[in-house]
Amino acid sequence: MKLKSSDFMFQLFALLGAVILVHAIYVAIIRPHADALIEAQLAKEAAGETYVQQRSMYIVLRDYEQESCFVLMLWALAIMGLKARRGMHERQLLDKALLNVSEGTPILPEDARDLSRPIQALPEDERSYLLPRALLTALQRFGSTRNIAAASDSVKDVCETEGDRLDSELAMVRYITWAIPSIGFIGTVRGIGEALSQAHRAVEGDIAGVTVSLGVAFNSTFVALVISIVIMFFTHQLQLMQERLVLDTQNYCDNNLLRFLKVS
Repeated sequence: MKLKSSDFMFQLFALLGAVILVHAIYVAIIRPHADALIEAQLAKEAAGETYVQQRSMYIVLRDYEQESCFVLMLWALAIMGLKARRGMHERQLLDKALLNVSEGTPILPEDARDLSRPIQALPEDERSYLLPRALLTALQRFGSTRNIAAASDSVKDVCETEGDRLDSELAMVRYITWAIPSIGFIGTVRGIGEALSQAHRAVEGDIAGVTVSLGVAFNSTFVALVISIVIMFFTHQLQLMQERLVLDTQNYCDNNLLRFLKVS
């Protein structure tokens, strides 16, 4: 419960920090530059000057939909960064000898309690990791049932449950990945709607407003899709890390515990 509460608070403050950071950058840098460029272009059009319109990144990013997409991107990256950090800490345990068992030494049911003590002596945070939980569950099951198959099944059950839990905890990241293109399409609808509302001005020869509105429509979709691709890449990398952690934990238990078990 403590872990889930801390994760919730981290996500809440990460969202707040992303909103403050992105909005500050937009207010201080992106929107002032974009507005200056648009005003310069409109002034040249009003004066009848011929010019080649430059596609500025400030104009592409200036609207509220793009700002929202960047906020969600930073939020998703913060959530995934927290999970990746925990995964790397869990992986470090795979390099440690948590069980002091010499090669060729059998482990009897009577030895289960003694072998559990070094694992139980780990710090509280490390005891909640997958590997210590899998080893403790296997040792306790073996000591109580005196059955090797039961110990092996307990390791598989713990790893499968952990895999399901890790997958379910990515639900918020998946939602953000879905929400970002949706916000981009909202910008598309808004831009096209504004362009249609100014169609009468375009008929009269003033296409500046229609051009700006269509720019909102296409720029928001473009930025949202690019950000979505980036988020999906990191999401798949995180899933791969978590799946490898579960598989490597099973292999660790097989190589360092289960193959030494013996019923006298």
